[in-house]
Amino acid sequence: MRKRSVTVRVARWSALHPGRAVVGWLVFVVLCLGGGIAAGMNSATAEDFRVGEAGRAEALATEGGIPLRSTEHVLIRDASGSIGKPGPLDRAAADAAVEDITARMKSLPEVAAVKAPVASADGRVLRVPVELTGTEQDDQERVPPLQEQTAEAAKAHPGLVIEETGDASVSKGVDDQRDEDLKFSEAITLPITLITLAVVFGSVVMVGVPLLLAVTSIMATMGLAMVASHLLPDTGVGMSMILLIGMAVGVDYTLFYLKREREERARAGGRLTSEALVEAAAATAGRAIVVSGLAVIVSTTALYLARDVIFDSLATGTILVVAVAMVSSVTVLPALLVKLGRRAERRTAKRVARGKPVRTYGEKKPGRAWNLLLAPARKRPALTLGLSVLVLLGLALPALDMNLKNPARDSFSRDIPAMRGYDRLLEAFPEQRVRHVVVVRGEASRAGDVREALGALERRAQSDPLFARAGGGSSTDGAGNGSSGGPLLRSSEDRRTTTLELNVPHPTYSKKAEDSLDHLRATYLPATVGKLPGVETAVTGEVPRGVDYVEHQNDKLPLVLGFLLLMTFVMTVFAFRSVVLGLLGVVLNLLSVGSALGVLVLVFQGDWAEELLSFVSLGGISSRVPLFLFVILFGLSMDYQVFVVSRIREAALDGVPTRKAVIDGITSSAKVVTSAAIVMVTVFASFVMLHILEMKQMGLVLAVAVLLDAFVIRVMILPAALLLLGRAAWWPSRAIRRAEARVAEARTAEERMAEARPVPLPARPEGRRIAQGR
Repeated sequence: MRKRSVTVRVARWSALHPGRAVVGWLVFVVLCLGGGIAAGMNSATAEDFRVGEAGRAEALATEGGIPLRSTEHVLIRDASGSIGKPGPLDRAAADAAVEDITARMKSLPEVAAVKAPVASADGRVLRVPVELTGTEQDDQERVPPLQEQTAEAAKAHPGLVIEETGDASVSKGVDDQRDEDLKFSEAITLPITLITLAVVFGSVVMVGVPLLLAVTSIMATMGLAMVASHLLPDTGVGMSMILLIGMAVGVDYTLFYLKREREERARAGGRLTSEALVEAAAATAGRAIVVSGLAVIVSTTALYLARDVIFDSLATGTILVVAVAMVSSVTVLPALLVKLGRRAERRTAKRVARGKPVRTYGEKKPGRAWNLLLAPARKRPALTLGLSVLVLLGLALPALDMNLKNPARDSFSRDIPAMRGYDRLLEAFPEQRVRHVVVVRGEASRAGDVREALGALERRAQSDPLFARAGGGSSTDGAGNGSSGGPLLRSSEDRRTTTLELNVPHPTYSKKAEDSLDHLRATYLPATVGKLPGVETAVTGEVPRGVDYVEHQNDKLPLVLGFLLLMTFVMTVFAFRSVVLGLLGVVLNLLSVGSALGVLVLVFQGDWAEELLSFVSLGGISSRVPLFLFVILFGLSMDYQVFVVSRIREAALDGVPTRKAVIDGITSSAKVVTSAAIVMVTVFASFVMLHILEMKQMGLVLAVAVLLDAFVIRVMILPAALLLLGRAAWWPSRAIRRAEARVAEARTAEERMAEARPVPLPARPEGRRIAQGR
């Protein structure tokens, strides 16, 4: 007797003890969520985000006791006139407001220093710089008290417009907007998911099962993610990914299991119990779910090779939610199906007892639309394969011109109040757009030489049109701090570390901003401070961080992609025992991902879709998006690959000829693949309507990739390729050949038996007449 797999044994236990399985699952969810709340979330710190030279500069400044801090800007202008052109400023009223704001801010423990006010070039706007305590990464937690005091000051001076903006207030606004966006996405996703499931199953009860499992899986994962954050710090994006992937995969896995259970029920025709039906479904769909889940998990681990805290957070959230959804599908789902099955059996028995007709369940065959879609691959596989591949390659071509950019303040939504204030800040003080910070460390005895060299560096920058002109020069007071109007020069107490700030009046993602950094690092630093022996230098800031991050990713990209391709191949070979299918899976995934990334470049790298999708183009793609999507899409593509090819292989193992097995496998999985694709596309597409640019880009490329995978890869390319490969598709596995040989032997035996039977002689006419009574 063949030993049952772990999946079948677990499903059998769950089917025989449904009450215990359901209660056990609920206890598991509560324990995970309770444990997570008790442990709390461990958020990433500034040190976790440091990459490249920019990260080294920040470490030098922090070690020297002069960490880089966020500066909030309180803007004061006259209430008359328009926003773009404020009226003349009443200096007496403005001075009173400055005094009030300074007193309010200095009283807050979150404030490190309040600088002297700075007037705009036309004198119509005053700016009060307020430096926060802590680091740039956690200042958004300190900014609410400052915003409250700014609002109170605005009320106290009704003749003036007083508003606050800065890195911290913008970051807080972005986080608040992300939370609102997620609520909006959930409000759209749930109704459409419900409608899709209702159309698929035609039963309100059956609609609730996938949704219930998806929601409870997400809840359990959130608790586990909090616990995991104490090993790998959370960056704030992990929870978003749990919601995004959890709903899609949770419903996806449940759909495939439910579909197979219904097929087994229709095939049994009432002869098998619900427990037996669930066990039969576990042997096929259950195994496919486990293989698919493991494929997603293994491929997602490639993100850890990027050595980036954000990718670590994304990978952890994705792996946990896929694992929990996979476990729920093979444990508690069989129990729920048994309970629903027993209920249906009792209802049927009552109808039979009352003499009423009983409607038996039968699987509907795919309609005319699916037959039309499959017709090209069935009738002309070579032509279909060639044209489909050419179309996807054409879509993928724009990806070759992908320009990676690090999104910064300039690309954030103007629905955030702090961003509208940011625009007014730049209009009045354009030099505040970008800040490069030069950090120098050396012996205390070289402090004078360092300051002199930094002065020379500043003068070179001032003569460069890429840098902003400093209004107040670089003169310093007795404490060694620069004037508020010009570049800021700071020295540590031990005089070993010195920083210099230089401003650039160009957008953070512009080429001019990057060129200014290149001039600073490659020319001005080596020609000035870099000549001093025994001195260590580095440059940081928003632009340096972005440039260094993209360079870091490009360095890790070959390793990540190589691991990803290898694991995809290994998992496919493991699932189907076929090297050919392993290679085919890698090629198909590359086509799917490449074409989706090509669409991403077409939509977001230019500006033609800005108004349509409400975004500000970076002239490139957010640097984190392609690598993350490459990994996630490879994993999700395995879903359809595993489920569709599993059906084909099952038929082939039963001795069905490869051609018929391919057509039957694709056809039988058509409805559930379509339904799962609709659910996934709905979830992903909802993110296109969010405000955060990275989420828009992720949502679009995921939705496009799933559509292409479900309706081009699995309907056109995969069946055409398998039909052309024939039996060679299963190489080197001999299981299919043995199955075909068994069927051939059985047919031969039947033919021999038929030949051995005596052939009855034809009856005589007289006999026929007698038999007919003639």
